[in-house]
This record gives sequence, C-alpha cells and structure tokens, in this order.
Amino acid sequence: MSEQPQQPSQQPGYGYPNPASGPTGQAGPYGYPQGGYQQQPPGGYQQPAGGHQAPYQQAPGYYGGDPNAAYGYDPYGRPYSDKSKIVAGILQLFLGTFGIGRFYVGNVGMGIAQLLTCGGLGFWALIDGIMYLVSNDRTDAQGRILRG
Repeated sequence: MSEQPQQPSQQPGYGYPNPASGPTGQAGPYGYPQGGYQQQPPGGYQQPAGGHQAPYQQAPGYYGGDPNAAYGYDPYGRPYSDKSKIVAGILQLFLGTFGIGRFYVGNVGMGIAQLLTCGGLGFWALIDGIMYLVSNDRTDAQGRILRG
C-alpha cells in the first residue's frame, strides 16, 4: 500500500477549504488542487430546478437605447433633440422673416408670430438666428437640447 505524504497544515481561513479535493485527489503546490476544478464554488451560479435555463437578461452596464433620447444625452443629463441648432440658426438668419427657423424646431406659435410681424421687421429674426448659432441651451418644442 502506498501512503500519501502528509500535507503541511494551514492556518484556518487561508486557501481552499479542502486542499486535497482536486479531481486527482492530490494537492499541488501552495495547497491548490491539480487539474481542473470540478466542484462548484460556493455562491456560484446554480442551475434552476427543472433543467431549464434562466431567461435572457442584459449584461450590467448595457445601454439599450432610450426612445426619448435617440441621440443621447448632453453632459448635464439632458436629452439631445433630433434637430440641429446650426440648421435652425441658418434658417432663421435667411428665412427668419417667415419664421422658418422656429417652425423647424417645432415652435409653431413663435413661427406664426414672426410670420405676421415679418420677423420683428428683421431684427427679431436676426437676433434669434445668432442666438441659435451661439447658444448651447436652445431647446426644441419637446424641451430637448438642440444638437450642435
């Protein structure tokens, strides 16, 4: 009969609970079992009863998209609009007397007011167009920040 050599005793709380529990039954250096680890570690994944797999769950940190913010969020957490502030500014500069820039971003009431006043005799349309191009806080009719 062959006797296995005695393993040096370890302090409690260090290493594996049973260092000789490998598939070959022999512990390797430093108390780790040799070969593949066949036992399931405590607290690991448990197969559900009945042999069925768990339903699909998305990985943590996965961004599936937000229908209210299709173009993402600005650094302050506000959703971006599908409208561009550059397009709105150019439309307001060249066609602001008709309120086209305001109609583009969805502000129909302001667009009608600019249409009836010829863009505030051009001054309102000019200032509005410059503000669209320079400002980072202009919003569309739904309150979303215009993209740059």
